[in-house]
Amino acid sequence: MPGKADLLLVVLFGAGFAALPVFALLPSLWGFAAAWAVTYVLDELLHTRAPGFIRRLSGVHLNRTMRFAIRSTMLLLLAIWMNAPEPVLIAGLAVFCAHLLSIMSYTWLHHAIRARRALPVIVRNLDMSGANIPRQPPAFLYRRYLRKLLHLDVLAHLGLLAALAAGTWYPAAVGYALTAGLSVVAVLALVGQLRRSRRMPEREQVIDEVNRRLAEFRPEVALYFSFAAVSQDFMYQVNMWIETLEQLDLRPLIVLRERASFHYLSRTRVPVLCVPKADDLAELDLSTVQVVLYPGNAGKNVHMLRIAEAKHVFIGHGDSDKLASSNRVSKVYDEIWVAGRAGRDRYQRVRHAISDSSIVEVGRPQLAPIRLHADHTPGPLPVVLYAPTWEGWSDDDCHTSVIPMGVELIKKLLAENVRVIYKPHPLTGKRSAEAAAADQAIQDLLRADNERRGGGGRAQTAGAAAQRLKEIRDRLDELAGRAEGDDAQQVREARVPDSDGAGDEWRELHAEWHRIFWENQGPERHNVIIESLPTLYECFNQADMLISDVSSVVADFVASLKPYVLTNALDLPDEEFRAAYTTAGGAYLLDSACARLPEILRSVREPRHDPMAPERRTLKEYVLGPDRPTSMERFNTAVNILAERARTEREEDLAESGKGAGIPTQRTDSEELPGGSAGSAQRLSKA
Repeated sequence: MPGKADLLLVVLFGAGFAALPVFALLPSLWGFAAAWAVTYVLDELLHTRAPGFIRRLSGVHLNRTMRFAIRSTMLLLLAIWMNAPEPVLIAGLAVFCAHLLSIMSYTWLHHAIRARRALPVIVRNLDMSGANIPRQPPAFLYRRYLRKLLHLDVLAHLGLLAALAAGTWYPAAVGYALTAGLSVVAVLALVGQLRRSRRMPEREQVIDEVNRRLAEFRPEVALYFSFAAVSQDFMYQVNMWIETLEQLDLRPLIVLRERASFHYLSRTRVPVLCVPKADDLAELDLSTVQVVLYPGNAGKNVHMLRIAEAKHVFIGHGDSDKLASSNRVSKVYDEIWVAGRAGRDRYQRVRHAISDSSIVEVGRPQLAPIRLHADHTPGPLPVVLYAPTWEGWSDDDCHTSVIPMGVELIKKLLAENVRVIYKPHPLTGKRSAEAAAADQAIQDLLRADNERRGGGGRAQTAGAAAQRLKEIRDRLDELAGRAEGDDAQQVREARVPDSDGAGDEWRELHAEWHRIFWENQGPERHNVIIESLPTLYECFNQADMLISDVSSVVADFVASLKPYVLTNALDLPDEEFRAAYTTAGGAYLLDSACARLPEILRSVREPRHDPMAPERRTLKEYVLGPDRPTSMERFNTAVNILAERARTEREEDLAESGKGAGIPTQRTDSEELPGGSAGSAQRLSKA
């Protein structure tokens, strides 16, 4: 079991360090050499296997540099007790001190280069060659430099150990010379890179170049995203809208505010700007933007809301019965776009806050990949997708079933002989230790049942398949722009996509990855899905039934018309629960003790026994809107209408200001204004 193996490594690591002073004082050369080797090897291994443990060591001031210093000190102590000559000891102390000094110098130089290469705007999919950004220093000098520099002491250590074993001091001299010489060479090499970094353009030059590129592209629709603690766990809020943006008639732009979000962005041909500072954002020329879309409510949204000429729309990142989907804060936007009538009715509960006229029903364009129940082919075992939500920011909005009933639910499902796909919310356990413990218990139960079925604790794909999956992931990362290099290097290499050929490749690789993955899992193996692939919608397509909590996952699953279950952890009366949550209208309700589970599973095992099927069909249109026109068509039309309104109001304002100043005004045809042509999508692909 991986947890036990990691614990054993931690114990050996601690024992190795504890043994160093013991063997140094005995003294025992070979015992010390063995402990020394164990600490070196496990130090590297634990960085990969148990990064949490390594972080905790740093929290008690036993960081990597300190651990290397301790090894050097213990080695000198061993040499003293083995009566090494005084010149050897003095030279060793001088070399180890000089080595640490070179590390400090190198770190200062590295930070100075990074500071000079920091840019006010990070760009993707716009040609920034005019900014004349110099290349990043070579990777062997720039990336993971501390690990490489610290390990230069191995040469001096091996030299001294060999000298102590042989009784001749020549090996120590060679080791000392190599460690000291290579350390000096490394520092001098980085000094040269620091001088080169002085050619970085100034802040004003970068912003001017970005504005020139924006003037050429003339964006008309902007998707704006900010989040206080961005990680890949939050970027789904942006990534879910990318394909929709790419299909708009008007030219889109993505504006991000946190550097981390830029690194987790999915593949897109849409121009992307990451602007961490509000002052820099204020200097960007976004005058052609007519509509700004917000997938989330965040404090930094006010920095974009200042653009009075544009229309601001809250589009959210899912449609659910949570309070977040009818937030009073949404009043600051010109319009609120919801999937269907259910979203409109939800906002009507916020009385005297949200005007009904500001709510527009646009559907959910992202749901196109979800296959209908009629097109689904069942496997040998019923497949139940358990996709609970997380514990929320506070106990007041805690909707997760993981804590009160998740473990019991999995036990009951296993007893019913079904295949379980467990896909927890990415934030599960981030706030609550109780949720984290329940999540781990669920994973352990599924792993143990896989072992019982004879497949090992974790699905092991065939060697060729595993290699192909890795190759596809690497290529997907490359297509997404997650190439190696700092922000300045990526801006230096930013170019306008020639065509959407990369998009076609992206979709083909995604399809191939999922095909290989599911084929190699087999029809009976349970799956724990905690990474970005397979996607949630691909899990929908594998499942015969969903069990979930009150969340946008349920509203999306409604599109499939498959049976789904809502957890009623508080055991509210059915009528009260259905009255409180719209998506419960087509759901089977599961009590906290899961006593209803066998009867609920009949809807999968005996498709004719599915009394909620008619309610699901009715609910689908209520929650997600009609099938025709398609969601993409409705969303695109809403963007065009609002953009036209923004253009008209701008013309009227210009006319009014022109009359007031006595300046003659001239009306501009819509074809000459940004977004006047319905062929903007074609212009984007040709840009």
